[in-house]
Amino acid sequence: MKRISRISRISVTSRPALLGAVVMLALTSASVAAADDGRGPLGVTAEVAASRNSVRVGALFGAGRVGRPAGHFCTASVVHSPQGDLVVTAAHCVSGTGDLVFVPGYRAGRAPYGVWRVTSRFLADGWSRSEDEDSDLAFATVTDPDGRRVEDVVGANRFTTGAATGATAVTVTGYPDSRETPISCTNRPVRHSATQQRVACPAFTSGTSGSPWINGDGQVVGVLGGHERGGSTADISYSVVLRGEAEQLYRTATHRS
Repeated sequence: MKRISRISRISVTSRPALLGAVVMLALTSASVAAADDGRGPLGVTAEVAASRNSVRVGALFGAGRVGRPAGHFCTASVVHSPQGDLVVTAAHCVSGTGDLVFVPGYRAGRAPYGVWRVTSRFLADGWSRSEDEDSDLAFATVTDPDGRRVEDVVGANRFTTGAATGATAVTVTGYPDSRETPISCTNRPVRHSATQQRVACPAFTSGTSGSPWINGDGQVVGVLGGHERGGSTADISYSVVLRGEAEQLYRTATHRS
C-alpha cells in the first residue's frame, strides 16, 4: 500500500517519497505520444508554471506549517460551487481532526493568493464508516480573513461525474511533499476496476494525494486517491470513478443552508 514513512499530526496516510535523484530522473522522462488536447506529450511529468488554470490547484497544510519546507502533505483544487468556497481532495487527506489550511498556487514558500482556512469537510459515508477505498473523495469549504470567495480569486474547475474513463486525456497536477513547486502530467486514464481508474504518470510521490484529474474541457473527472490511497508506486496513480456517490457528496457540499 502507498503509505508515507511518517504519520503527520493529523494522521494522514499518503503516497511514498522517493530520493531526489529518482524524482528528477522521472521528471525528465519522455514519451513520443501526443496529448489529444494539445497540452504536450503523454506520460511526461514536469514542473508547472504559474498560470490562470494552475493556481486553482494548491497545497494542504496543517495549520501553522505554511512556508515550512515539506510542510504540505496533500493537494486540493477549487471546484465551482454556488457559494464559491469549495475545494475537492481525497478523503484520506482531510479525515483527521487537525486544523488545515489550503494555499492555492503555492510556490517556494509563498502564498500569492492567500491562505485559506478549512472550515468544514464533507466525506462520503463509505469512508466515514470503514475507509472504503471506493469512497476516497472529499470536499471542504475554505475562507480567508478578508471574507473573500476563493473562486472569485483564482477561478474554479467544474466537478463532473459520469465521464467515461479514458474518453479523453487528463492533466494531473499536484504537490509532492519533497518539492515546493507543483508538477503536472497529461495522460489517458484506463479502467482498473468497476469503481477505480488509473493513470500512468511518473514522480507522483507523497503529497500528491488529492490532485485533480482535469480533462480538456476544464472538468475534474478524477481525484488522486482511491485504490491503495492513490497507489503503491510513484508512477501509477488511482482515482475513484466519479459516479453516484460522488455526485451525492457534491450535492451535500453545495446545498448548504
